[in-house]
Amino acid sequence: MPTEASAEAMATTAEKSPITSERKVRSDLDTNLPKPYLARALAAPDSENINGTWSHKHNGMSVLQQHVSFFDQDDDGIIRPWDTYRGFRAMGFNMIFSFFFMIFIHGALSYATLSSWMPSPFFPIYVRNIHRAKHGSDSGTYDTEGRFIPAQLENIFSKYGVTQADKLSFKELWHMTNANRDIFDFFGWAASKLEWGALYVLAKDENGFLSKEAVRRCFDGTLFPYCAKMHQGGVDKFG
Repeated sequence: MPTEASAEAMATTAEKSPITSERKVRSDLDTNLPKPYLARALAAPDSENINGTWSHKHNGMSVLQQHVSFFDQDDDGIIRPWDTYRGFRAMGFNMIFSFFFMIFIHGALSYATLSSWMPSPFFPIYVRNIHRAKHGSDSGTYDTEGRFIPAQLENIFSKYGVTQADKLSFKELWHMTNANRDIFDFFGWAASKLEWGALYVLAKDENGFLSKEAVRRCFDGTLFPYCAKMHQGGVDKFG
């Protein structure tokens, strides 16, 4: 039996599908990142950070759980609406946007994370079950269990970051979220635009670009406390 795939079997473009040439995928990840298509449960690595964020403690949480843990203010495994509001305020969002995100996030995600069929009037989000709140029309960087897939992150930037390597302009970000839309998934479309739009406002650099490192650290949640410290004047702006 053959031990190596043919060039045709490994092709990433198709002559009759021009979009496959326009949106290029990385074919060199194996040289820098071990098993780039393996879904990681505890770390969010990329080709520059093969072990994930340096000194970041996962505390046994999945990467998706780490992503939301900043908003669990008292570390009891439950994110309440006021926790989310305070978290956005800490990162520098004004009262109106913080209140809007609180209503949107808890109104949309709370029920999916509950352990009972009965809704809660307090709209809590349970970190333990956050994987149930994964919506459609996303980048696919989290799998359905909340693990992180490095190749998906890399391909976001190889497909859409054409102006500068490993960065997205607002226009490129908009194109990326459009391209990820699933048919008739109206909630997923809106959620994706809001999430990426908020991330762009939070972490864009002085030239208006969103870096791959900022996105990676958003996925593992380490971006949020950094931005909170930055808002308080404790660290320099994330670049």
